[in-house]
Amino acid sequence: MAGRNGRTVRDLRRANRTAVLQRLYFDGPLSRFELGPATGLSSGSVSNVVADLVADGLVEEAGSVDSDGGRPRTLLRVAPGSGHLVGVDVGETRVRIELFDLSLTELARTERPLVQGRYDVEVIVGHIRDGIAEVLAAADVAPERLLGVGIGVPGIVERTPDRGAVVHGQTIGWDAVPLEALLRSPAGPPAGLDQGGEGAGLPDTVSYFIDNGALTLGQAEMWFGGGRGARNAVVVLFGSGVGACLVTPEVEHGRAVEWGHLTVRVRGRRCRCGALGCLEAYAGAESLLQRWREEGGHPPRGTDEETALTAMLAAAYPPEGGTADPVALAVLEETAEYLGAGLSDLINLFQPERILIGGWAGLQLGAGFLPAVRRHAAAYALRHPAEKVTIDLGRLGPDAVTVGAAILPLADFFTRGGRRPEPTPQGPQPTWRAVLEERSPH
Repeated sequence: MAGRNGRTVRDLRRANRTAVLQRLYFDGPLSRFELGPATGLSSGSVSNVVADLVADGLVEEAGSVDSDGGRPRTLLRVAPGSGHLVGVDVGETRVRIELFDLSLTELARTERPLVQGRYDVEVIVGHIRDGIAEVLAAADVAPERLLGVGIGVPGIVERTPDRGAVVHGQTIGWDAVPLEALLRSPAGPPAGLDQGGEGAGLPDTVSYFIDNGALTLGQAEMWFGGGRGARNAVVVLFGSGVGACLVTPEVEHGRAVEWGHLTVRVRGRRCRCGALGCLEAYAGAESLLQRWREEGGHPPRGTDEETALTAMLAAAYPPEGGTADPVALAVLEETAEYLGAGLSDLINLFQPERILIGGWAGLQLGAGFLPAVRRHAAAYALRHPAEKVTIDLGRLGPDAVTVGAAILPLADFFTRGGRRPEPTPQGPQPTWRAVLEERSPH
């Protein structure tokens, strides 16, 4: 039966379960007494919801605390082992797959390197399939225990009714790649999985949640890292290329912005996307190393970008008593100016409270690189918004994209009130964006 506002009793129960699960997840452990004011539910409703969640194995006891003159109050928490999540980072140098329990504690991981400059769709789909099989086998977790698979990818992600998530990754040569449909295709289970199901050997109730890698990085930092408590923030992904995730009151769930393709120099360097003068043509790790080579530097041959950038930093900033490579130092200093100028555009446009820099290259450049970036950002930005923003490194390290990807099915789990999705002929439709608009973990 639907009420005057159109909500059914089932909707109300699901909303109450969601409220209790979220408060226990972000603020727990809590007692039943504390859950009342935290959720706005009556004590009777709290008791009923908690009883249901305990019966479903989603909530468990976590000790007790003394009360004022009465019996000790039992503390409750979300049971970490009541579900599992996979996070995938489709980077530009490797594919990383991690398995988490419900508390986002890592249980297993694997990585598949990519040949530089080659992003064959079939290869990456195979890496994802095999990686999921490997981490499930390593942790002895049955595929049926998965709540979902979250995947962060480079490029723009479009959701279509017939093919699911489609990726437009111009810089890696992906033109409308139906990644979700490819993962769901009945190609047979990968090695190590002999269970039934389709696609990557998973049951058809398992959802794939695919979005831009900068957005998944941003979600991780906003939920668990340096963005907690901020209403206006920008999280920057600085890797082979550069991207950003914008979070404001108007787009609380986060929005990926193609920041790397702002024009910073008219008739400038050719970017991977084909345009001239993009920020990414100056500030991405790939272009940074190319510029070092073009100016007469000597990046190590036959190594990946991460190893080459480490060598560049060592050349520019040698141990005490060493001689700095002036070419490497000049390129890094110029990169700091371009990056600062690019951040000034974000400051002027969105006036964020915080800017967080993550991604493997951003973290590798580290705290020593930040003072120059901050100085240039302040010089190019309007004074008033520049005085109100802080610029720091992200706090979650190199795994932030996979953690953020795993947040996508976790958010869907919350919006369903902890219920697993029902199987449908086309597979379940992700609803994570609605969850991220409603949640308030800060």
